[in-house]
Amino acid sequence: MVKKQMLCCWGWLIIFNHLLLAALVCSKSHGNPASDLVDIINNNRTAHKLPKLNDSSGLGCIALQYAELCKGNCTSNNTVNCKPSEDDFTEVFAPNCGVELPTFDTISSHIVGCQSKYLEPSLAFGHVLVRDSKALSILRNKSHTEVGVGMVRAHKGPFFWCVLFSSGKTNSTFVLENRGEGIRQKKGCYSGSSIPCSAGQGNDSSLLNNVTIIAFLCAVYLLQQLYFN
Repeated sequence: MVKKQMLCCWGWLIIFNHLLLAALVCSKSHGNPASDLVDIINNNRTAHKLPKLNDSSGLGCIALQYAELCKGNCTSNNTVNCKPSEDDFTEVFAPNCGVELPTFDTISSHIVGCQSKYLEPSLAFGHVLVRDSKALSILRNKSHTEVGVGMVRAHKGPFFWCVLFSSGKTNSTFVLENRGEGIRQKKGCYSGSSIPCSAGQGNDSSLLNNVTIIAFLCAVYLLQQLYFN
């Protein structure tokens, strides 16, 4: 009987280990959706013989702050009814990100959008951000040199995307303090950042946690069987 219980537990432990590995692979495969969106933007531009835009982490962080401020203003037709003041950019967003103020440059244009559910970057691009000729014209503006994307979810609510464009001098504007590390955001993500994104569907982390707990409990049960028998 004990041998059968041990074999059964070993079997479940092997299954849970495979699930845990799958969860880990899945969690690493998504990457940073904000940076993925920048790639899509640049692919769209190069397809029309326009130069790629520099993925500025400082500008991306500011885009995240923009989305964070406006995350309670998603209309019924999935547009963002929110417009931060110019002072917000230099007095709130930039300091929150750790952007060196002398390097703050012109933000030439922006695109914002929201959606009740999470969409993969390619779908967010076409269904949320670039839905009309006006947004497409902004995207393909020849004066842009830099781009930054921010993404965040309202508490159990819609997802918000913000794309900021700048015509500043590449690699010398929106410079982050502390050797470019910027902020350690607690939620959301921004392009050009090496910090793990805490936005997205949120399913990966919950799956990983649940599988880890179950595997741990099974391991404890197995050790108890070995100890008492």
